[in-house]
Amino acid sequence: MTEQSQRGEEAGSPPDLVLCVGESMVLLVTPAGTRLARARGVELRVAGAESTVARYLADLGQPAAWASRVGADPLGERVVADIAAAGVDVRYVERDPAAPTGVYFKDPAPDGTRVYYYRSGSAAARIDPAFVERLAPALAGARMIHLSGVTPALSAECAAASTALFARARDAGALCSFDVNHRPPLWSPAEAAGPLLELARRADLVFVGLDEAQRVWGGRLRSAADVRGLIGGGTLVVKDAEVGATLFEPDEPAVFVPAPPVEVVEPVGAGDAFAAGVLAARLRGLPAPEQLALGHRVAALALRSTGDHADASALRPGQERQGAR
Repeated sequence: MTEQSQRGEEAGSPPDLVLCVGESMVLLVTPAGTRLARARGVELRVAGAESTVARYLADLGQPAAWASRVGADPLGERVVADIAAAGVDVRYVERDPAAPTGVYFKDPAPDGTRVYYYRSGSAAARIDPAFVERLAPALAGARMIHLSGVTPALSAECAAASTALFARARDAGALCSFDVNHRPPLWSPAEAAGPLLELARRADLVFVGLDEAQRVWGGRLRSAADVRGLIGGGTLVVKDAEVGATLFEPDEPAVFVPAPPVEVVEPVGAGDAFAAGVLAARLRGLPAPEQLALGHRVAALALRSTGDHADASALRPGQERQGAR
């Protein structure tokens, strides 16, 4: 048994646990693509970048936990209950009686779905370095932590917590996974460029879209290799939408796997699905081409769904073979 596996068992967590940290909110969507201004009702769902990764990991048979803060309100209970029902460990979620759970709406339009956030002052925006300190038992039992660029955009406290999380994870012997995940409504490219690059360079594994990198760090980044040159460091996955994805490892040739053709219903959540597929395959010890291939397959499920999460349990090891009979 490795020292890390022993720590995980002592902390009551599986030794391969992936700890995903970040805000999740209640999502309100209109039925059958009705514009928000004309809708007479909405459906209540739950969504958030890091918890979506955790849900897909659980689908794929990978132990996952989600840590965050929600309001001590019915919406917070709904968020926690939905994520727990997906098989994700939610013991590290805190309830805040003084701040609400965030909410956002989707408004389908002919030129694409627009999103409207109501998250200012949310409980998750109060994630701070002290919260990271309280995560010590989770970090002691985690093989990897996963964070996205949404979290440092929420508040100055969240930005400080993001840096502290990577430092504490490294001290605990956990790997750091980071999805750049730039959200323009939260901060401009000029505001985001420095903090996102710093976190990317601190991480062991980074996910970023080529178009996203160009938007945040400049049009001079014309290829995946250019992004590699900027970020450097450990493992990097550069996504190029429907073209495919390239994986860079230190001292190894780059690996490119094309994306399969998919009839897109909605792109929201596909990046998180892709990241979960890559992480699950990586933690199983699969080679780079298979990591990217599983990422594409999970992302394809998300692209065909109107929700942030589509059930990917059929892609769990053993399930695919049973389905082929």
